[in-house]
Amino acid sequence: MSSQSKKYLGDIQDEAIKFLASSSLSSYQICKDTGISEVSIGNYRKGIKRPNFANAKILAAYFEDSTEKPKTDIIAHASNTETPNNSGLPLIPFDCVAGYGEDNEGVLLPDCTRYKIPEFESLGAEFYVRVSGSSMYPKYSSGDILGCRKIKEILFFQWGKIYVIDSSQGQLIKRIFEHEDPDKVTLVSDNKEKYHSFAIPKSDIRSLSIVVGAVRPE
Repeated sequence: MSSQSKKYLGDIQDEAIKFLASSSLSSYQICKDTGISEVSIGNYRKGIKRPNFANAKILAAYFEDSTEKPKTDIIAHASNTETPNNSGLPLIPFDCVAGYGEDNEGVLLPDCTRYKIPEFESLGAEFYVRVSGSSMYPKYSSGDILGCRKIKEILFFQWGKIYVIDSSQGQLIKRIFEHEDPDKVTLVSDNKEKYHSFAIPKSDIRSLSIVVGAVRPE
């Protein structure tokens, strides 16, 4: 990296850290708005880590434009220069999973940050989401990026597999198992000490995507 590039990275990291230090917003709210994991935001605020280039750019755009633009637009603005050729698969906000592939203007797919992981693409992945929370720990940790393939028509479930589910309770990442009632399925977390399994009607599943792989940032 050139000295000029290093200076630019340092400047934008400093601006992002200043914003986090002075902002009254909770780490959870910033995580929800930007897609940056709550753990990472907490580490930046504590000075344990400095934000990487992509996260620093997202935070810079977030605090500069947050009063003027929808949050999905902010993420798109911050990532435009990262992938000018729009190669790879989009990293979309977790709460926009249901709208993926349905011309949902709020997702702004052409401008999302993109990652190219050929192994995931060969498995049919269509997009990425970032994990928030510990319900699937130790399989997945908060901040992990999941490669997902949207199920266009739900004809059957692969019992025990991990899915991203859109329901009346919001977006969920769970394993799906058979239920004694054929009209329901059981949703199970890997972190069973903190999260209990529960059943939902199949009719309450508005959108379903299967997880095909994960990336864990250092």
